[in-house]
Amino acid sequence: MSRGLKNCNPGNIRISTTKWIGEIQPSTDKSFKQFKAMPYGYRALIKLLQNYRKLHNRQTIAEFIERWAPKSENNTSGYISRVCKEMQVPSTYMPDIEDKATMCAFAAAISQVENATPAVMADVEAGWNLL
Repeated sequence: MSRGLKNCNPGNIRISTTKWIGEIQPSTDKSFKQFKAMPYGYRALIKLLQNYRKLHNRQTIAEFIERWAPKSENNTSGYISRVCKEMQVPSTYMPDIEDKATMCAFAAAISQVENATPAVMADVEAGWNLL
């Protein structure tokens, strides 16, 4: 099982000062947050993506992923390609951050890239329902 799935953190959100609903504190993982159940990890992933638009003016899938998976740590262009393939959209696609289907698909695609296994959509949708 991948680290992200073990931590119920399918987006591999790094430890920061932000406190999330359902977060286990302190985390026993020195680098990544841990959540008490997978829907809380998906909620945090979706909220972060929404904040990328609201606070950082990210518009396209490519712009979101450039922030999510920076070149200093990732093959960002490959990451963008994989997310777009999973979502069946171009990198210029501008997701509606208030649309459940769109954001659940986006979160599931990120989870797929991060964990190399398909997301359980019931968990993703449960995360959306916690917003």
